[in-house]
Amino acid sequence: MSIHNSLINSIFEINSDKDFNEVALKVYHYQYKHVSIYRNFCDALGRKTPTHFKEIPFLPISFFKTHKILSDEIDSASLQVFKSSGTTQSIRSQHYLADPKIYVDSFLNTFTKQIVNPKDAIIMALLPNYVEQGESSLVYMVDYLVKESNHYLSGFYLNDLDLLINAIENARKEDKKIILFGVSYALLDLAEKKIDLSGVIILETGGMKGRRKEMIKEELHEILCEGLKVQHIYSEYGMTELLSQAYTNGTEYFTAPKWMKVLIRDVDDPLNIRNEGKTGGVNVIDLANYYSCSFIGTDDLGIQEGNRFKILGRFDQSDIRGCNLLVN
Repeated sequence: MSIHNSLINSIFEINSDKDFNEVALKVYHYQYKHVSIYRNFCDALGRKTPTHFKEIPFLPISFFKTHKILSDEIDSASLQVFKSSGTTQSIRSQHYLADPKIYVDSFLNTFTKQIVNPKDAIIMALLPNYVEQGESSLVYMVDYLVKESNHYLSGFYLNDLDLLINAIENARKEDKKIILFGVSYALLDLAEKKIDLSGVIILETGGMKGRRKEMIKEELHEILCEGLKVQHIYSEYGMTELLSQAYTNGTEYFTAPKWMKVLIRDVDDPLNIRNEGKTGGVNVIDLANYYSCSFIGTDDLGIQEGNRFKILGRFDQSDIRGCNLLVN
């Protein structure tokens, strides 16, 4: 894989739309050549030679449930496989991790820039369903951040809310930021205890996982703010099929790293990219997905403005899956 290092390095050195376009086209040509399912998809659309990243075809995310989306240069036999959380009835998407360093470079860079350097934080996780199901990219990421924090209070607290509350009280005595990753239903369980977590950065990762009724993000965050005595709830936008994340900082809009872009497609004409400020289906370009597919048409609905975007919900026919903001 050393012959690809130069291009992979350039992904994380993007500083302009011109850089992004140049790198995106190079990544597209690599994936068209080496990811057979993606090549067949592009051929079927008759779109083989894009000249701009907005012309690149977006593979429907459902393909990750039915096909191995991986470069033919990579032997999948010994690779770690991430699987979506889903529900007990759903087919779980699979994403083969060809190069863990790319994933670490992606999430560590973004988390440090948008949230905090993990070395300066105490990082706690309330992600019981992800840990129970296993093979989670989110758990992989949070576990790495926990180890980077190198603090005895950092870690996964599963369903032990009392232990978590006690750990947060002890963490308040330290001169560090406190970060709490939490799946929506577990955070609601915590909020029902009516405790004061003011000053704690709460990162909601989305989803009720069949444990509670789904609700819109605004309603969820209002309940959490009231129950946990915080002014804002942060959110993460990421998924099994991607190797990059975007975060909110208490607003409704996610900010993407420079190697990730969201485009909005017309719901009635998926090949048509809509102008900024228009509602439609969310297409994601994640250049860190180098050995898989960087151009994915998700099942989310949203609005894009510059490098920021807002998630409005999901298409009705979509499965309830992990790492997304969901509505009925």
